[in-house]
Amino acid sequence: MNDEENKKAALALRQFTAFAPLRKSTIHLAKRMTLIVAGATLMAFNINTFVHAGGLVPGGFTGLTLLILEVLDHFLHIHPPFSVVLYLLNAAPAVICFKLIGKRFTLLSVLMVLVCGLLTDCMPKLFIELIQLHDPLLSAVFGGILNAMSISLCLFADATSGGTDFIAVFISEKYGKDAWNYIFAGNCVILVLAAFLFSLDKALYSIIFQFATTVALSSFYRGYQQKTLLIITGKPDEIYRLIRDKTRHDATAFKGIGMYRKAEKTLLYSVVAANEDTFLTAAIKEIDPDAFINILKTEQIKGRFYKPPKD
Repeated sequence: MNDEENKKAALALRQFTAFAPLRKSTIHLAKRMTLIVAGATLMAFNINTFVHAGGLVPGGFTGLTLLILEVLDHFLHIHPPFSVVLYLLNAAPAVICFKLIGKRFTLLSVLMVLVCGLLTDCMPKLFIELIQLHDPLLSAVFGGILNAMSISLCLFADATSGGTDFIAVFISEKYGKDAWNYIFAGNCVILVLAAFLFSLDKALYSIIFQFATTVALSSFYRGYQQKTLLIITGKPDEIYRLIRDKTRHDATAFKGIGMYRKAEKTLLYSVVAANEDTFLTAAIKEIDPDAFINILKTEQIKGRFYKPPKD
């Protein structure tokens, strides 16, 4: 190979390397969009089957949309599409999050809302009629599980299902406060209105639906949960670098003596996201096979804790 060919090969290699991050970013975005479309499809299917079959009122803007539609139908005999009401409710929170939280995060969440609304109105009825349960309790339980699965797919894509999630993220990011208590109160108001306007049974079964969603969601997605790691090791520096480099979380070291062998040990204290503890413990054991690791569930954190910024 002559000098000219070497130069061409080096130039091609540089071009390939330069575009590698772009290709990786494009693939990652495609994966996120695929998860969101899957989540939106599952949510629309759930609304058209279990939610409608049980006459349920889900939480958030989806439940508020269904309640508004039922009020318009029952009292005014007006039948607007589900998507129109859902889009109107999400418009203002989406604009606020787009300006103040993250553009790509908001656009992906808006994609979820758009696809869910469109499919809810246009999904073929042929196979939907096969899953119209006559038992509202079964509809509430299995509908809640499917609802949690659809929300989890969006969360895995670093987006949300829109609605009240926009409000919760905005309050959390800007004011550092937990907004779920306010959202829970809003859901309670929706259920009280449903009970007052229509029937108490509908509201009570809807509570079961929301409870099933909450329990299943905590099992499917753990990104919002934290775990405390207590690591007794003889290699604290290496393990600390692992935690810092892999999770961007910090740690605090305490010196002590292992009473059995009378050897000096270090206790590393660190709090990480719940979905990070599995690969961290495996990596820690590779660094120090003798490390003793105690993993505790963290209920609440006050102070600085690294959270990846919304893109």
